[in-house]
Amino acid sequence: MTGGAARESRRAPDERRTALVTGASSGIGQAVCRALLARGYRVLATSRSPERIPEADRLPGAEYLALDLTDPASIEACAAAAGEVDVLVNNAGESQLAPLEELPMDALERLFQLNVFGAVRLTQLLLPGMRERRRGRVVMVGSMLASFPLAFRSSYVASKAAVKAFATASRRELSPYDVWLTTVEPGSINTGISERRTRYLADDSPYAEAFGTVSARLDRNEATGISAATVAATILKAIEAPRPKPLYAVGSNAPLVFTLRRLISRRRAESLVSRKHGLK
Repeated sequence: MTGGAARESRRAPDERRTALVTGASSGIGQAVCRALLARGYRVLATSRSPERIPEADRLPGAEYLALDLTDPASIEACAAAAGEVDVLVNNAGESQLAPLEELPMDALERLFQLNVFGAVRLTQLLLPGMRERRRGRVVMVGSMLASFPLAFRSSYVASKAAVKAFATASRRELSPYDVWLTTVEPGSINTGISERRTRYLADDSPYAEAFGTVSARLDRNEATGISAATVAATILKAIEAPRPKPLYAVGSNAPLVFTLRRLISRRRAESLVSRKHGLK
């Protein structure tokens, strides 16, 4: 049997593939799990404390694994428990808002451990199996803010830009093995993330007025944003594409916005993003 034929035999239509989704207890992660289950995948849904997920929020057919991306031992244990994984969706993360001048270093370190280092380490642990089986998909769930940075979001923007860079730069390393890394950048999403966002502002901050404007505008945009199911559909598209693109964007008029970005100067783009969030 030729290598090409062998590869096709490993992709038999009736073969059930395994997908691991981080941050799967709510929001985008839960929606991705639901979409994958509907497509017949075996789904490993991770959460820091799976036992605390209410029964009503558990997806029938999903298998729940404990994963704390800030704990290296937990990452190792999760990868070992998962076994052979064909699809990894790195979705778990923290949303953060702070003036750069007042951002606590421990908060920044926690954010990067969760949003970047934990995701990269989990990917490292699962890639060898994907490469050996010559099939795999890794999706980094980023943010359109990585392409359109915003004031007071520097730490979050930097973390999402970092995971996109890891995925984009590593694509050529893995694509010869039919393992594809890609990034999905959602715009404003209505998932309740505004209530979970960590905010840091000094009591006497000179940035208080502008910070409050951006914070309120973010909350308002997200309240009218796209659904988690819409983002999940784009992630599924990336997973099932024969040759996934480096980047998929969804929501916040993504096709128009990315086209416009190519036509105007960086300074003009920065100004438009600021004005959209209430800053002059």
